Amino acid sequence: MSALPLLKGEMMFPSLALLFAALPVAKGSPVPHTSGRDKVLLVSFDGFRWDYDQDVDTPNLDAMAAEGVKAQYMTPAFITLTSPCHFTLLTGKYMENHGVIHNMCFNTSTGVKLPYYSTQGIDSWWDNGSLPIWITAQRQGLKTGSIHFPGTKAKYQGEEVSMKLVEPPLFNYSNETIWRQNIDTAMEWFTVNNLDFITLYFGEPDSTGHKYGPESTQRRNMVGQVDKTIGYLRQRIRESGLESNLNLIITSDHGMETVIKSNEIYLRNVENFTFSDIQFELLDYGPNGLLIPKEGKLEHVYSVLKNAHPKLHVYKKEEFPKRFHYANHPRITPLLMYGDPGYVIHGRYKVQFNAGEHGFDNEAMNMKTIFRAVGPAFKQGLLVEPFESVNVYALLCELLGIAPEPHDGSLEVTRPMLRSSAPLLAAIKLPVTLGIALILSCGRGVY
Repeated sequence: MSALPLLKGEMMFPSLALLFAALPVAKGSPVPHTSGRDKVLLVSFDGFRWDYDQDVDTPNLDAMAAEGVKAQYMTPAFITLTSPCHFTLLTGKYMENHGVIHNMCFNTSTGVKLPYYSTQGIDSWWDNGSLPIWITAQRQGLKTGSIHFPGTKAKYQGEEVSMKLVEPPLFNYSNETIWRQNIDTAMEWFTVNNLDFITLYFGEPDSTGHKYGPESTQRRNMVGQVDKTIGYLRQRIRESGLESNLNLIITSDHGMETVIKSNEIYLRNVENFTFSDIQFELLDYGPNGLLIPKEGKLEHVYSVLKNAHPKLHVYKKEEFPKRFHYANHPRITPLLMYGDPGYVIHGRYKVQFNAGEHGFDNEAMNMKTIFRAVGPAFKQGLLVEPFESVNVYALLCELLGIAPEPHDGSLEVTRPMLRSSAPLLAAIKLPVTLGIALILSCGRGVY
């Protein structure tokens, strides 16, 4: 990462005696709440492609870059869909490790497939043994909230985020008035309810990118609305007296690609392929597909599909490219597929008519997304090299001073963004044994 390196030994530790005196007596979880810590606001603008600020005037995003940190771009995890990518932000895990592998909850035995909104309320889809950062923070004495963020509605090991707003059905994602109301609510939660951490989600510019395409005038206009909203958010942070103790991160889940309407992928037209050989299918959801062939049909279905279209990639589960960190989970079916950038997969009938789509290979540039950060913990005017979204979780835990759950990222990736990594300060808020372990491990990548 391009950033000024931290000097070895930059932080001098006090004697162990003083350290022990500073640490609280270990009494197990939760750790008593410390009101003096900095607060954190994580904001996601769905489908904000990494280069959307290059053809639109975005003075407020530009100001964040000048006053804080900007990544050249951020690489989302695969599969580049909304719920899976947001759960990676919340857990620091790839999808094969956190299990939220799709926007749709499905049951291969019953054939049930639930749409995005209904899936938000299915605890068993989200609660796979991976704790989102809301629950981890609450167990360590912090107060958290969430507004419309994917995964907010579910319970995890019987626990839920302490304060939350869940989007209603048939929600208008582009309503700027509601955007401002939700920002005002977040500021009230920080100041009146003294929350430490809030996640805030906006469904744009994703919806506009889907409908009109990422190169459209409508998308550019929506990016202008997003930027204006960021200006309002930062204004409300100042008016609420939070500027000196609130770290603001603005990011997204994935980018957006223009759908190619020529030479399209139609599985029903593939020679020697028939849906009568299929026991379960999850198709017609962008460029991805999951199939369970009937008993004894796997080899046949695989052989007729694998070279069916030059833009279609079909794999047996065990042969799926390891770089995706996606296939090694029980929810993944024996056959899975994806299209090249721009190519969506049509199943029995053509039901996809979007001008823009996502879900493609996360290495495709149009799937990359944004990362901006500003606040007392962050350096100013720093441009950093691209990094993977799986690393955001460790950064959030560091900012909040909490011990992370096991995860797939590393704090070392984002540490150069920070004015001071200050692991000692985080350790002081933890039980004695854990705090000592963190301090003694300082510099050895324990995060």
